[in-house]
Amino acid sequence: MPEPDDSRASVWRAPGMASLLATSALGFAGFALLLPTAPLWARQVGADEGGAGLVNAVLMCATVLVQTIIPWSLRTVGWRVTLSIGMVLLGLPSLLFVFTDALWGILAISAMRGAGFAALTVCGASAVAHLVPATHRGRAVGVYGLSIALPQFLLTPTSAWIAQSVDFRLVFVLGCLPVLAVPFAIALGARIDRVGGEGDESEGPGFGGGRAFFALALPALVLLAITTPGGALISFAPQLGFGALAVVIALFGLTGVAAFSRWIAGGLADHYGPHRFIAPLLGVGAAGLVLVAWAVRQGGSGAALLVAGMMLTGVAYGALQNLTLVISFAAVPSRMRDIASTTWNIGFDTGTGLGSLVVGFIAAGTSFAVGFSVTAAFCAAIGTVYLIRLGVLRSRALKQPPAF
Repeated sequence: MPEPDDSRASVWRAPGMASLLATSALGFAGFALLLPTAPLWARQVGADEGGAGLVNAVLMCATVLVQTIIPWSLRTVGWRVTLSIGMVLLGLPSLLFVFTDALWGILAISAMRGAGFAALTVCGASAVAHLVPATHRGRAVGVYGLSIALPQFLLTPTSAWIAQSVDFRLVFVLGCLPVLAVPFAIALGARIDRVGGEGDESEGPGFGGGRAFFALALPALVLLAITTPGGALISFAPQLGFGALAVVIALFGLTGVAAFSRWIAGGLADHYGPHRFIAPLLGVGAAGLVLVAWAVRQGGSGAALLVAGMMLTGVAYGALQNLTLVISFAAVPSRMRDIASTTWNIGFDTGTGLGSLVVGFIAAGTSFAVGFSVTAAFCAAIGTVYLIRLGVLRSRALKQPPAF
């Protein structure tokens, strides 16, 4: 008699998983609160669209730079120290926004927070692979994705409204929430340090650095294609010329659909494999961005189109985060999972920063409609590249002689 499938339950019960989810939820709560609010604060103190775009671009630039040394830090000082310091750096500098109204000060604070965010993102994604076996990894990534996406769903749409309707200082105080994650970070780090950082060597062949780079480059490029517009939508939604209610609904639509699709994609990846969904999802994302660009051109009368476009983009934004992480972990041996996590996160955060920077400067020179049209074309182009690459790999597989 076949045993019941308890994979979903076992993912939630995995030792260390509760600490991971708590750390991620509190860390991303602080991140989500300030992602739209810090650029808005820059505009409040006199910066233009380009200056406001620099705020999250600097945040993500610092994140990407520090992410490159996180694997070294994990090997040198361990998980507990690395992750705990990261939570403090992500949360505590939020209070400093209260004391500055200069763009350079806002950028400096954003850079400090980016260093902390680097530790959270690399450690969080890598911890999934340390805590859960490969057979359940898609579902585990989905559960981890919920701990990231739910705070963004609740806080990203409301933080700008709270700042403008109540007080920016309230958001800056709430931005310290990652500091509360330090005890959970210590518990998670202790668990992973105890089970060992290197894990099972049997899950993949010996890889050299160059081979690993090429194996991880394509999923990182896919992630870059969808997080670039995703970061731009989150950063600039309050500045697109729509009413506050329309913006809140649109951001709830984006983050809510992203949370659900990221969770659902985990089970689909475990059952069907992740590759077949990548190109169609990039097409869905491109279609959503076209709707957003159209809505921006129409102005306030296009609010319904804005909501529809952001929800459609959210499907791709959430699901592709899950699928590309699963592909990245499967592409390299277990001993390289921290490298896989780092590469994936660099793709995610580079895209978020580029979205804020590129779309901001395009909007300053032309319009937001042009900026989102450019990101739609980028999604479509990477989807085409992925289809071609998948076709080449299948062709090679068919040409392989059968094994006897």
